[in-house]
Order: sequence, then C-alpha cells, then structure tokens
Amino acid sequence: MKKLFIPILLGLVAFKSVAQEDNAGNTGIENRVITTGVPFILIGADPRAAGMGDIGVTTSADAFSQQWNPAKFAFSTSKQGIGITYTPYLSKLVNDIFLGNLTYYNRINERSAVAASFRYFSQGEIELRQTPDDVGLIVKPNELLFDVSYSLRLSDRFSMGVAGRYIRSDLKLQTSIEDANAASSFAVDISGYYQSEEIPYNDFDGRWRMGFNISNIGPKLKYDEVGSESSLPTNLALGGGFDFILDEYNKIGVSAEINKLLVPTPSDSNNDGKIDRNDDYYNESFVSGMFSSFGDAPDGFSEELKEVTWALGAEYWYQDVFAFRGGYFNESDVKGSRKFATIGAGFRYTAINIDISYLFSTSKLANSPLDGTLRFGLTFNFGDTYDEY
Repeated sequence: MKKLFIPILLGLVAFKSVAQEDNAGNTGIENRVITTGVPFILIGADPRAAGMGDIGVTTSADAFSQQWNPAKFAFSTSKQGIGITYTPYLSKLVNDIFLGNLTYYNRINERSAVAASFRYFSQGEIELRQTPDDVGLIVKPNELLFDVSYSLRLSDRFSMGVAGRYIRSDLKLQTSIEDANAASSFAVDISGYYQSEEIPYNDFDGRWRMGFNISNIGPKLKYDEVGSESSLPTNLALGGGFDFILDEYNKIGVSAEINKLLVPTPSDSNNDGKIDRNDDYYNESFVSGMFSSFGDAPDGFSEELKEVTWALGAEYWYQDVFAFRGGYFNESDVKGSRKFATIGAGFRYTAINIDISYLFSTSKLANSPLDGTLRFGLTFNFGDTYDEY
C-alpha cells in the first residue's frame, strides 16, 4: 500500500503525459506533446502484440484482435476463443497496479464474427492524508472499458469491422466532505483487414497482410461541471506485413505499423509558455479535432511527422507449436520519447495458447513504466476450425 499526498496521484494517472511533458521541457518545445484522457486504452494488453513492439493491426487474427483490429476476427481459424491477460504496471515501484483484460470471440460463419472484451486498469490502494497525524483515507482509483464488435468479410480476402465501447474513469479523489464522481464516455472503432492467398515464390511461399483501425472515436471525458474536458485517445493505425512460409514446419512473419493520435496539437497562443485555457485545443469538438489534427502543429508538416510513431516486429513459428517474437517501437523525442525493444515467446498445445513478453526501455529521456515487465496471456480456442488460406 502506498502512503501518498493528494497531488502525487497525478503522477500515476497519466503515464504518457508525465514523461512527454518532461521531454518537451528538455527540448524547448513546451506544451506541444499530445496528451489525452484514459491513456490506459493504448497500453498493449496482450503479450503477443507486446512481444512484437505493440504491433497488432496487421498481424494474423488471434483472441486479442479486439484491441488492435476487430476486422481480423473474420479470418480467425478457430470458431470461438477466450483470452485472458495480466500486465503489471510500474512493477519496479509498486505491486498492486495492473491492467487486466478478458476477451471472447465467436466466428458466426465463414464470413462474419462477433467479439466482446473487458479491460480493467487498477491503480491500487492509495492512503490519503492531509497531515502525518490524520487518519488515512483509503481510495482505489481505477479505469475500465467494455466493448463489442462485429466483423464481416466483404470479399474472400478483405474484411471490415466496427466496435462500440463504453469507457469509465474513476480517478477523482474522494474526500471526507465531497463524494467522487466518475467520468464516462463512449467510442467506436472502424477497421479493415486484408489477407492475401498463399503465393508461391522460388524458395518459399508467402502471404501479404494489411490493416487499418481508427479507434476510440467519441466525445470527450468530463469529471465535473467546472472542470476541463479531456479528449479520448482517438488513434489511426496503419500496417502491413508479410509471411515467409519456408516449409510445413517453419514460418516467419514480419510486420510494420505506424500510429497517429487524431487529437489536436496543443499550442501556446499567447507565447507565454503555457496553454491558454480558452484555446481551441480545449474547445474544439472531437469530430473537428480529428480532421484538424493532420495540419495543426505549430511547426507545420515537419512537426506533424514527429507525431507519428512507428514499430517493427517479427514472429517465428515452428510446427505451429513454438513461437519466438521480437520488436521495436519508436516515438520522437519531442513528442514523448517512448522507445523500447521487446521480446516474447508462445507455446500452443491443442486448444491452449500461452504467451509471455518482456520490454526493454531504450529511451535516454523517459523510462517506460513497463520497463522490465513480464506480460502474461492465456488463450482457449474451441469449436470447429477454418482454413486460413
């Protein structure tokens, strides 16, 4: 249990904003790092994607496609599946902050599938005191989401998916004289996925994959009537990949992915080093903000490019039983400096998959809260199987 004063909680609420704002100060670009509410939505919840540098929009379908690209479920090789994951958070400092995820999918027929998932981010127990002699008040801030999705093959090789999501953020601290109110919102995802047929080459067969996902499109969060609103982490993900099918025992998949938050870039309209609370950054609607986010950076196109993150990942399967994974994720130093390398492994036995991953922070400016963290996942697949090709 942590004994903290009230202001310190802010350091645990938004992992991304803390690191990014510090980096902005080091580079001289104040208040241009994009921050949002409920950043836990962007944490990679499953160890398969986490082992490949948080790449998931273009990889093959699995039980955890709900977070990355729901359209992939229409290409699932199993009729039904349940996935469970556990991700410790800030594990080098505390032991009761974690992200849990539960997912279920059902491929209704050869062309469509439905899925649902529940994600819970616990920030542990916090003991609040105004003075050292006060009787401590125990609070348990947390955030959660529940979503459902439907995916449909529009052709033999291309599918699209749509997801609806309810989000609840209970971070406002309760005191002895005031009750805490949770903020809530809803969002939708629109995604697409392409998987080619198996193509024969000279020394191997291959298969192309491509995908996109516009996620978390929805109204801003607001905790009370007088407080400012926080944008949801609306995100555009684009990716492509290729499977090297060397023989019946060996397969290597390589993937690349880029992401951009569709949220306005903060600006210092008064040139005083601070964001004006009356600035358009706070007043712009979420729909307008999505479109303006492609051209509102104060330094123009060069700064817009710095808001794009990229990742590379690879996965090797032997006999569809053992998997080894690796990846790298990169973000500009002036936009957050999230840089990390990942490794992972998987084991498949009949209908059960076991996956783990490990993250190494490589940034010189901001250490990842997940540095040195093992992530665990367990999947149960059951029912009829479908041909992937």
